[in-house]
Amino acid sequence: MSLLHRYPVPIPLSPTRHHKRLPCQRLHLFTTKSRPSFALPSLSTPLFRHPFRCSSMSVQEDTPTSQLQDSLLQSRAYWVNKSLIAWNVDIEDGSYFLYASKCASLAVTVDGIQGYDVKIKLKRAGGPLPANVLEKFPHIQDYGAFELPSALDAKTLLKCQLAIAIFRPDGRCCDATGLQLPGVLDELFAYAGPLGAVFSEEAISLYLWAPTAQIVRAFLYREPLGGDPFEIVPLEEVEGVWTAKGPKDWEGCYYVYEVCVYHWTTLQVEKCYANDPYSRGLSSDGWRTLLVNLNSEALKPEEWDKLADEKPHIKSFADISIYELHIRDFSANDGTVPPDVRGGYEAFTLQESAGVQHLKKLSDAGITHVHLLPTYQFAGVDDEKEKWKFVDVKKLEILPPDSDEQQFQITAIQNEDGYNWGYNPVLWGVPKGSYASNPNGPSRTLQFRKMVQALNKIGLRVVMDVVYNHLHASGPFDENSVLDKIVPGYYLRRNADGFIEHSTCINNTASEHFMVERLIVDDLLCWAVDYKVDGFRFDLMGHIMKRTMLKAKAALHGLSKERDGVDGSCVYIYGEGWDFGEVAKNGRGINACQFNLCGTGIGSFNDRVRDAILGGSPFGHPLQQGFATGLYLQGNGHDHGTQAKEKLMLALSKDHIQVGMAANLRDYVFTNHEGNEVKGSEVLTYDGSPVGYALCPTETVNYVSAHDNETLFDIVSLKTPMSISVDERCRMNHLATSTIALSQGVPFFHCGDELLRSKSLDRDSYNSGDWFNRLDFTYNDNNWGVGLPPKEKNEKNWPLIKPRLADPSFKPQRSNILAAVDNFLNLLRIRYSSPLFRLKTANAIQERVRFLNTGPSQIPGVIAMSMEDGHEGVPGLTQLDPIYSYIALVINSCPSEVSFASPALRAKALQLHPVQVMSTDEVVKTSSFEASSGCLTIPARTTSVFVEPRND
Repeated sequence: MSLLHRYPVPIPLSPTRHHKRLPCQRLHLFTTKSRPSFALPSLSTPLFRHPFRCSSMSVQEDTPTSQLQDSLLQSRAYWVNKSLIAWNVDIEDGSYFLYASKCASLAVTVDGIQGYDVKIKLKRAGGPLPANVLEKFPHIQDYGAFELPSALDAKTLLKCQLAIAIFRPDGRCCDATGLQLPGVLDELFAYAGPLGAVFSEEAISLYLWAPTAQIVRAFLYREPLGGDPFEIVPLEEVEGVWTAKGPKDWEGCYYVYEVCVYHWTTLQVEKCYANDPYSRGLSSDGWRTLLVNLNSEALKPEEWDKLADEKPHIKSFADISIYELHIRDFSANDGTVPPDVRGGYEAFTLQESAGVQHLKKLSDAGITHVHLLPTYQFAGVDDEKEKWKFVDVKKLEILPPDSDEQQFQITAIQNEDGYNWGYNPVLWGVPKGSYASNPNGPSRTLQFRKMVQALNKIGLRVVMDVVYNHLHASGPFDENSVLDKIVPGYYLRRNADGFIEHSTCINNTASEHFMVERLIVDDLLCWAVDYKVDGFRFDLMGHIMKRTMLKAKAALHGLSKERDGVDGSCVYIYGEGWDFGEVAKNGRGINACQFNLCGTGIGSFNDRVRDAILGGSPFGHPLQQGFATGLYLQGNGHDHGTQAKEKLMLALSKDHIQVGMAANLRDYVFTNHEGNEVKGSEVLTYDGSPVGYALCPTETVNYVSAHDNETLFDIVSLKTPMSISVDERCRMNHLATSTIALSQGVPFFHCGDELLRSKSLDRDSYNSGDWFNRLDFTYNDNNWGVGLPPKEKNEKNWPLIKPRLADPSFKPQRSNILAAVDNFLNLLRIRYSSPLFRLKTANAIQERVRFLNTGPSQIPGVIAMSMEDGHEGVPGLTQLDPIYSYIALVINSCPSEVSFASPALRAKALQLHPVQVMSTDEVVKTSSFEASSGCLTIPARTTSVFVEPRND
């Protein structure tokens, strides 16, 4: 890694691009030019670098001069609190020094550290690092502790370039490195006061937390783009917070911060131009922050302040069901929506559009929440629609279904069109401009609110997909970098060498740092209070600390209608609790992974049930079959092992699914495939991890399909034998969906599960344009066979994909799609026909839910679950359902009819659920029950639900 040598240049009056690299002039912090009285050890002998991390070690080899010169590019030491620095080197009887340079002049040469303003001798502390330090930084538990002088002015030094060096007793420099500062910044500058732009009746005040900055100025503009600033306002600092006060007529103007700060990536003091981290409005593409008052009456839709009283009622989180949707997908292809509204917020307000009519059907049947993929300001899509590029759709439509030309044309413009999922966060607290009719001014605020209000009015609460685990950009120059320009090195999680961790994909954030956590919680409160968002889905939640999630939940649930205009107790939060990367196994503190969240009431996605239903995993062989895709019962030619092994795999998959259907509870006891009574946590995945991990039902979000990976119909089409009919694949699609819809816990559906939606077998359509992501709410087409999916993520599977796309028998007809929609709506109606499908506690599930087809003599491929209710006035179970006293459901994944008898069902007065009796699915109507033998007969690839009505 090399450095670009830069010379000071004059500061321009009017920066038009806040990412432009504008080196600062040298600044002087210290009034005296004299050095401290103590001297460096002699450096007349060769330089050395210590190669090990343990204490009391000898230097074993000469370190090249170039290696020492580059040592400041790393930050391997941690300034953990005001009095301690942690570093993983030690020399017996060695000397340790901290160096500071206000104008970033430090350099390591054969003569030692040069260019410093201050040099401070450190004392090697005995014993381990303090417990509170290790709690915050568990990954440095083996580091040595070095004490700083008690009278040190740490706050001043933190504005400097800093380095620490170690010297042998003979005066030779062994090692040097930069420092990571979050620990000491949290101790000295943790702040709970106002941040961002604060509006009062008389003035507007700006507050910016930037404790390492040397100078901060605000450039104010009348226009969103171009022009000179009408005022440049210097901010004043008090305890790390920079403030300025201006007149009320600043409202509606724009500003950009100029922050003069040492940046660890360039080893220079930089002039960074950045938006306010607490921005609540922006110009297009985030060039400037808009001074917008979210409490302004002009930005409130009619009756906005009454919305809290008009929101769809939710008695319990156990009643939630979630439908995941991308804003652009929803209307970009909807001919019933005016062209200038398609793909944006306003499309949700058109009550007669095909898309809204479809959402009304879902709401009427039982869906409670619409989960919107990222809607904050993200990179990857230009906010100014006139800059977008388009393909000629008519030309694509005449190409063969297995052609590679479609993907070639789509990917040629994929970074210049209007499509991206949005997992590229730039600013978390502002609605995305490309979804608004005008990305400048306050339109995005008003239209986002109208969208939330419109969805609430058709019975749907709104979940926002939040991506607090990473940022799209970092460094002092990137146009999409914000936080790393304000307090460099603080907001992002760094590794032992000081470089940014990228396990999430890029620029991992560090919620273990106080002000990062605060920003996350403040942002959530803004969306909940100012936009009345009803829930939050956390992307890669496992990379966020559990403490942060608990603080977020407490803050949200503490909101009240009387004080905040929001009933926070109804805000549901859930996310991806995957445990990987540097945070795995609590590597950076107790993280919000699946196992750590039990007992918190925070939901996490259940990948166990997904993999067992579909087969394999998103990272395994695409032909690996599962319970619903033909494993053991109808092979696809893939080598799953011997027939005995396949049968065992199916039985194990069934155990996983049964745990999932019991809300994936850790302590739920049932009989497994071997005939043993086991808890959910005693059923293990392929890698030995427990399947069950939840302590209450709402901690489990069951799903088989989401925006990631192939759609449900596509994965079924890929994993099933090529010889079966499309009608059979449609039944498999429905079978998988029914397993989720009728399980305990929170069911989650990807938009299009009910439409047989296809992305032409694209496994990652985040940037595949409207073409591969199209939805059709007129039910005429499911988007199958629109060309080979984009090469980048799919090419290795093209040999499997191509013959399937080329085969016209794979494509569903309109009749298939209509049947799928009806069947899905019926599943929802069944779920909400009885509270027994939505039990609220683990105890209730253990007492009432049983699995009947278990043990070594079970019928392969059949799940039978019963739910029992009590009777009023009769000891035992309390009565929950006034209509049904007993429910039995059977999921038959076999390609043939199955009869299953159970002694538990004898003499029951079971009948097919009225919803299925009235169904347009003629197959399910052939399901039957014989009371004398307790025998249920279920058609092939069918889920049948039987109920025992009460006689009273």
